Amino acid sequence: MSTPSGAIWGRAEQQDFRSRVRGCLLGGAVGDALGAGVTALTLEEMRAAYGMDAVVDFVPAYGRRGAVTAATQLTLFTVDGLIRAQVRRDTGAWHPPSDVHRAYLRWAATQHDWGPDVRRKDNGWLALEEWLYVRRDPARACLNGLGDETMGTLDRPKNPGAQDAGALVRSAPFGLLVGWEPQLVFQLAMECAALTHGHPSAYLSAGAFAVIVHGLARGESLETGAQRALALLAQRPGHQPVTEALRDALGAVRQGIPGPARIVALGAGRTARDALAVAVYCTLVGEDVRHGLRLAVNHDGPSGATGALCGALLGVLHGETALPPAWLAELEGRATLLELADDFAMEMTQGAALHSPAINSSAWLARYPRGG
Repeated sequence: MSTPSGAIWGRAEQQDFRSRVRGCLLGGAVGDALGAGVTALTLEEMRAAYGMDAVVDFVPAYGRRGAVTAATQLTLFTVDGLIRAQVRRDTGAWHPPSDVHRAYLRWAATQHDWGPDVRRKDNGWLALEEWLYVRRDPARACLNGLGDETMGTLDRPKNPGAQDAGALVRSAPFGLLVGWEPQLVFQLAMECAALTHGHPSAYLSAGAFAVIVHGLARGESLETGAQRALALLAQRPGHQPVTEALRDALGAVRQGIPGPARIVALGAGRTARDALAVAVYCTLVGEDVRHGLRLAVNHDGPSGATGALCGALLGVLHGETALPPAWLAELEGRATLLELADDFAMEMTQGAALHSPAINSSAWLARYPRGG
């Protein structure tokens, strides 16, 4: 798929795109929830608690099954920011990193406010979702980076030493901008990662991940997307650790039966580049969504992060109907995820019918205000 921004989409194209958007957001949330309850456990501890196969289904986290972490919360606000950027384009105010930053500040408010501020008409609908007003182990760099309104940039990033996957796990939506060229997707994902994670390995991993998602959303293979990501990485200073991690993931596919030992060799996801490698490897070798996600969470590292990344890749690759219905049935926030996914797909394919210099849907602009 290579439909340029502003072009007329056919019905089949719209349906395929919506399925991939839904698959990406729901798949990421399912992977996040699958690993949420064991993210601090070693594989040996998982086996002691759940049997030799370790995690094969949701286990309780935050008092329930199917609960998601800050990775899913922030992904939702990434999507919200991207929709708002498109809406604001009519005004001539076209700077998506600023709109995503404002969206992340709305997420930051959910981490310390008791509940939604209904007086803020510029917040839109997502910030009114009460279930989001809980703290689910966000990366410290996310809280610190969004602790004031100063916006980090690639030249002056927030938390220049942060190498964890906290920015990476919220970056799949950038890849869903299928009307953009890959190099622009790469740049935007890096700029928005630098809002909280300033180490090159962190923001370059986010850029590479977004480019891989972008290829899958356009109907390409994961290998094609990975090779494009490698080409874009090669142009950036400090790319070597991320490049090596991604190449290791691609090479590990040919090294025998998939299992925890292969994931340990990739670093088990303890840094952003390692998490990227684990997710790519598990997506490539997974026989289906269940198998890929179980591989992605059963290891000694941060299972929630690697599960979320792998789930997003599998979801955009196969579409929403490939996701296990039993897991979707228990998934926290499923209605919100679906609503936001459909809004994103509608904005990207039919936005001109919702808002333009001549047309304005008051209902749409109430959901995604141009201000704020």
